[in-house]
Amino acid sequence: MSHTIRQKDKLIARVRRIKGQMEGIERALETGSACGEVLRQLASARGAMNGLTAEVMEDHLQEHVVNAQSEGERQSGGQEMVEVIRAYLK
Repeated sequence: MSHTIRQKDKLIARVRRIKGQMEGIERALETGSACGEVLRQLASARGAMNGLTAEVMEDHLQEHVVNAQSEGERQSGGQEMVEVIRAYLK
């Protein structure tokens, strides 16, 4: 069973909080809130997204690299992580 399935409820709750933050940013822009407030909300949403990404990355490494059932799974999991990190850093 995938780590994202085991933690599905927790991860979905975090996504919903991020969604709420994004909706708050949209409302702030629509109502003409001060740019400082919009920037604070953007920074908060970015931090939440980075935290979620880090958690899923860590779980992936634990499940598919550190605790891999086979060398093939370890190599595949490691390669997936390299690709994700490259995309993340673009």
